[in-house]
Formats: sequence, C-alpha cells, structure tokens
Amino acid sequence: MSPPVAVVTDSTAYLGAEATGRWNITVVPIRVILGDREIDDVTPFDAGLLAHALKGRSPILTSRPAPERFADAYRRVAENGAAAIVSVHLSGALSGTADSARLAAGEAPVPVEVVDSGSIAMGLGFAVLDAARAAATGAPAAEVAGVARRRAAAASTFFYVETLDYLRHGGRIGRVTNLLGSALSIKPLLRMADGEIGVLEKVRTGSRALARLEDLAVDVAGDRPVDVAVQHLMAAERAEALTKGLTARLPRLVRMWVAEVGPVLGAHVGPGMLGVTVAPAAVN
Repeated sequence: MSPPVAVVTDSTAYLGAEATGRWNITVVPIRVILGDREIDDVTPFDAGLLAHALKGRSPILTSRPAPERFADAYRRVAENGAAAIVSVHLSGALSGTADSARLAAGEAPVPVEVVDSGSIAMGLGFAVLDAARAAATGAPAAEVAGVARRRAAAASTFFYVETLDYLRHGGRIGRVTNLLGSALSIKPLLRMADGEIGVLEKVRTGSRALARLEDLAVDVAGDRPVDVAVQHLMAAERAEALTKGLTARLPRLVRMWVAEVGPVLGAHVGPGMLGVTVAPAAVN
C-alpha cells in the first residue's frame, strides 16, 4: 500500500529499481534522442549506443517530460491511495523538468508540492530517498518536502569529465571556460553549486583527478556520518578505485552507492565521467 504522501521524482536520480520499489518512489523518465532513436532515461541502458552517438557527434537531445507524463503519474499514485504528493526533481537551472511537474500539479487530483533539488544524480537521489523515508513514517507533505530540501542543500557533488565539450554543446557550461580548458589540455574538476555546474579546479591527468575527488570527498565529510555515492559513465575501474579509497578513509561512512549514470546525464558529460556525492547521514 502506498503511504498517504507519495514521492515522485525523475529518472536523473538514478536510484535503481530496488530502491524505488522498496520506498514506493514513482519515477517519470526524461527522454533522450540519439540520432533517429528516442529512448527513456533508464538504467541499465545500452552504453555502447550512447558511446557511439557521442564519439560520432550524432545529434543527441534531451527532452524534459511533457506535463502529461507527470499528470499520469500523479493520477496513478492518487488512485493508489495517496492523499498528497511531493515531487522532487533535478535542478531547474539544468532542465525544465520541475516546470513540467508544476504545470501538471495544477491539474492533479490531490495536492502536489514540487521541490527543485538544485542538484542531479545522487545529489537528487539522496533527497528523494529521505523524502520517501519520511513519507513512510506518516509525515505530512510539508514535512516530507522540507526533508528533501534540507537533504539536497546539505549534499556536495563533485565530478570529473574528460572534456568540457559535451557540457558546452548542451549549454550547461560557459564557452570561455571550455576554450581555456581545451587550450591548456587540462582535465576539469566540476561541482554543483547554486543549482548550476561550475569549474572547481583544473588538473593535468586523470589519475590526479581521481586523487582530488577522493580528497574533496574526505574533506567535505569531515568527522560526520555520511552517505556517499560514486557514479560514473563508462569508467567502472576508476569508480571501483575511488570507492575503495573512500571506504578506507571514511570511518563514519554509513552507506556507499556505486552506479553508472544513464543517457540523459551521459549525453552532457561524455564517457569517462566520474563523480562523487557526499551527504550527511542525518539532516536536522
């Protein structure tokens, strides 16, 4: 049975079927257009298809869900007994997904509160999980939404990309930054800040980037109990190395998530992306 407050999110949380099923989380997928093919942003997915499209510079477009898809999701959870809905989504600075959710909320059969997480991937995912846990305890919608907002605000996300080209082509980062990075043959370390992607540091090698990601995560965690997510795109070996390093260096690690991101995020970061999200395990 669904809890009185249902939690809805979009596919860029990349939580996986086990977690969404366990916590009764409804996922509305974002669409990806790879050349002449259109697919939903789901995991696992055909990484080879995405890699071929990226390396061949085939047209890759991402499309926020139409309001009708959110309307269908809201109607379904209401029919299953939800008295209210909290809909938590990726940063509005990166996508119009939350706007689509708000349009659908106006026509929903039960009250819907839309939360812009200001993040993506597990920066969003941890917020969704905490919201679902709060909903499962019977918390009212305003409290569930507040939990999601606090958890998202408390998380820190850093990531490495092989090149800024994909982010530039997608309009997610400035052209000047891209040109500087390319001209110097420097590998960029990025961060989510105020809902946007920005350059944090520039390093000269992929191995140095891996070491810096580990150091950044350890510094942010401090002596607090934390949840950590390592996410990647076609970089499983580096993800494994980062996971081992963090597990050894974080004595108060509560849970470690390791997953490959889907095609929506993949289309903007390109093969080789490696990211880490650190979230305090308890947000008051």
